[in-house]
Amino acid sequence: MFRKILTWTFVALFVAVSVWLGYYFYTKSKQDPVVYKTEKPFVTDITKKTVATGSIVPRREVQIKPQASGIIEALYVEAGQPVKVGQLIAKVRLVQSISGRNADNINYNNSRNNLETAQINLNNAKIELERQQKLFDQKVISQQEYNRFLLDFNVRKEAVVAAEKNLSLVSQGILQNSGAVANEIYSTVDGTVLDVPVKVGGSVIERNNFNEGTTIAAVADMKSLVFEGKIDESEVGKIREGMDLNLNIGAIEGKTFPAKLEYISPKGVEKDGAIKFDIRAQIILSDKDYIRAGYSANADIVLDKKLQVLAIKESMLQFEKTKKSGEEKTFVEIEIQPQKFEKKYVKTGISDGINIEIVSGIGKNDKVKMPLAKDKDEKKEENK
Repeated sequence: MFRKILTWTFVALFVAVSVWLGYYFYTKSKQDPVVYKTEKPFVTDITKKTVATGSIVPRREVQIKPQASGIIEALYVEAGQPVKVGQLIAKVRLVQSISGRNADNINYNNSRNNLETAQINLNNAKIELERQQKLFDQKVISQQEYNRFLLDFNVRKEAVVAAEKNLSLVSQGILQNSGAVANEIYSTVDGTVLDVPVKVGGSVIERNNFNEGTTIAAVADMKSLVFEGKIDESEVGKIREGMDLNLNIGAIEGKTFPAKLEYISPKGVEKDGAIKFDIRAQIILSDKDYIRAGYSANADIVLDKKLQVLAIKESMLQFEKTKKSGEEKTFVEIEIQPQKFEKKYVKTGISDGINIEIVSGIGKNDKVKMPLAKDKDEKKEENK
């Protein structure tokens, strides 16, 4: 009796397994076969670039400081206002910081030294301007480059005039007065007032060998702006001076500004656990463009660019390692018959992260297989 029960149990189990296997293979045969999509290579422009973050700053910003200590009696400008060379900025009521003849002698000596230093700087600027004038006449340098030296010469010239006035002021004994005499502060450059950090009634300190002095106003030429940013050490070896940049300013949407890289720092600094290098680029503005100083910006630095080259989507590439050398080869699969593919090794060029240049291996009429994500995962496991 027991043998019959065991026999029938075995038969039932066999029948159940057979039915399950039959159903499995039947459903498997009814599944739709995998259909791979194909695309032909196309001709396009490919630009390889990196991104640097930074801000917009004036190329030359001048701090207007008083020639003598005192109290602000009047202010004649405010932030955002354009000023010219020689325009009155403020009036200071002078006060004597130290009493006695020794203080007068110190002020006189300092004023005379400042004048001599200003004259030396002016002579050097004049020599450099004359040298640059010859280069400009020979069309070796641009108008913009020459204007930089001309502006520096004018600034040095105004500094001499200011030093002469200060020496004359001290020589005549004006600083010995009780403070009733007013000293007028003038702008030394053309530009726009960026900031006026003092108020009427506030005290200011003169600039001397031991103190930078109090800034009455900051003036900059807003028509000559530069981008200052930082770039990662992994990218700094790929850039060079003279490269083109495209600036994207967060406050100005839908517009990019061209720029040209003019400086790369020779020394990196650590920031957020990574080494960064300072860079500076000249912003090329049209007459209609207006940018405020301090805007944050991102610079797209063009590392390489190729026009009208044969390309495919980078996701179409597949990779394999040779068993002998372990070298990784790049290939794609070409459709030779409907849903039948053949492996073709290719040589690639530059990539922008989406499209990649095809140097050799396939033609523009070939149909390239679009691999599925699971296919790529299986390839990776096989390579391991």
